[in-house]
Amino acid sequence: MATHKPLIISGFLLVVTLLAFWQVTHSSFINFDDNLYITENSQVKAGLTQDGILWAFTTGHSFNWHPLTWISHMVDVDLFGLNPRGHHSVGLLFHIANTLLLFFVLHRMTNALWRSAFVAALFALHPLHVESVAWAAERKDVLSTFFWMLTMGSYGYYAERPSPWKYLLVLLFFSLGLMAKPMVVTLPFVLLLLDYWPLRRFKGEQLSREIQTKPVKPAVSDKGKGKSGKKKAATKGEARRERTTDSLPPRQLVRSLFLEKIPLFLLTILSSVITYRVQQKGGAVKSVLVFPLISRTWNAFISYAAYIEKTVWPHNLAIFYPYQKQWASWQVLTSALFFFVATIVILWAARRFRYLFVGWFWYVGTLVPVIGLVQVGSQAMADRYTYVPLIGLFIMMAWGIPELLKRWRYREPALIASSTMALLFCFVLTWTQAGYWRDNLTLFTHAVSVTNDNYMAYYMRGTAYSALGNKKQAIADYDKAINFNPALEGAYNNRGNAYSALGDYDRAIADYDRAIAIDPNFAEAYDNRGEAYAFLGNQERAVMDYDKAIEIDPKIAFPYRNRAISYDKLGDKRRAYEDLCAAASLGDQGAQNFLRSKGMSW
Repeated sequence: MATHKPLIISGFLLVVTLLAFWQVTHSSFINFDDNLYITENSQVKAGLTQDGILWAFTTGHSFNWHPLTWISHMVDVDLFGLNPRGHHSVGLLFHIANTLLLFFVLHRMTNALWRSAFVAALFALHPLHVESVAWAAERKDVLSTFFWMLTMGSYGYYAERPSPWKYLLVLLFFSLGLMAKPMVVTLPFVLLLLDYWPLRRFKGEQLSREIQTKPVKPAVSDKGKGKSGKKKAATKGEARRERTTDSLPPRQLVRSLFLEKIPLFLLTILSSVITYRVQQKGGAVKSVLVFPLISRTWNAFISYAAYIEKTVWPHNLAIFYPYQKQWASWQVLTSALFFFVATIVILWAARRFRYLFVGWFWYVGTLVPVIGLVQVGSQAMADRYTYVPLIGLFIMMAWGIPELLKRWRYREPALIASSTMALLFCFVLTWTQAGYWRDNLTLFTHAVSVTNDNYMAYYMRGTAYSALGNKKQAIADYDKAINFNPALEGAYNNRGNAYSALGDYDRAIADYDRAIAIDPNFAEAYDNRGEAYAFLGNQERAVMDYDKAIEIDPKIAFPYRNRAISYDKLGDKRRAYEDLCAAASLGDQGAQNFLRSKGMSW
């Protein structure tokens, strides 16, 4: 029966994860990044093609270099078209695969079956992970973590009995992870932590494959003690569970473990440089003038504490948390004090409770790329950033709580009851949180209700109302977004669109003017302003705006089609035809249909 336990646990993990997240398979795409990644991305919408693969490896679109993520979206389009159900189902399957891999890898490294299962179950069911699974544009999270787990698993095999071929497998999976999401850069540091515990390679305890089938200190089985509290006498098999080789002094061993990972660190540096340059070129990296360094530092300490709070008590979860440039002194001091005290205590206890050291620095270290010291985007924190880091906290819980209760006579029933309640609690909250992702209006209305001054939530809900035809409610939400963030050029542009739809072109033009004043390279705003001028009958002024839009971004089709209409009204048929052909060649369906109806080609 014991040999079947891992399979039974795996089946349980699969079923409960599927049930908890099942709603996401019926969710729609959302108007926040899903359009950039899928629904309005011409390269992705074309499916998996030779040109698309080349584009995936050379583009910095959406401020990231992650070719495997682009390719995975292209494959989804080939399989499901633009049906969101298929895209969300694949994301859920990756999450299930990550859960099972985490369980198998952790169990193999520690031989602590139930503790490994508890970590995997928390990973599977924690509501902070809903965002990574339910958001189609966050495929990079679940995909990169899939390769993260494969890297960890292959490294475990390598650590048991090192060989060049096993190391090449580690390099391969790590490289694939980096090509799915650059946040994987922290993985080599995590492998060093695993060397300390549970692999215990820092003391030269090189574990062979058959040795790993036995428990590894300090992760002893829950049944490893008798009633007297003393360890049971070791059997002959247990006596052979470790093979300590002292051929190298400890200091040289530690150095050799670092040297062993130099190829991984070189890949980390390369990926970090590429990512920073892509994000800086795209304008995603914010300057210290926008977000001062002291503000970033305070936000980092507060975020570390806030993520732990939301791990223990998952409440008020939202797709976007606005960045605060000023914090209350008590929040900053409390968060910083908590961080340093926790770190000092864990360093003091590290030799006796290695899992605490590994879990804490797993959590702290894997959050470093997204904690805000290098500010990318305008969010203060994000649920999706916790997808891998929370594993560290889960390890601390799974090993630390049983240790804390080891002398209590009711320890076993208490652990079973509390674990069951915790997982049931997570299941219910995850089911509830997943329900908010069914459509744009539900998602952003929830974000508005659980956060304060959330300009992005109002902005995106306004876009949702506009798509549903409720222009007046959309304008009301854009008003609130602009009130909270007067520099939000997209809100001015979209409010202008709503005014245009209501026939108020003067107000629309005023909003497009504001959007362009904030961002002089806002091609869409020029195109929209051109349309407003065209509706007012000023075709010459409209053509000037279309010209500017095309100059800024010659690869978007709408300005060509709109300019063709203006040229036609001005009597310039030749230029109108040329622009229609240009729009058609860029995939504009309206231009293509018109040319076909006239028997023309492009």
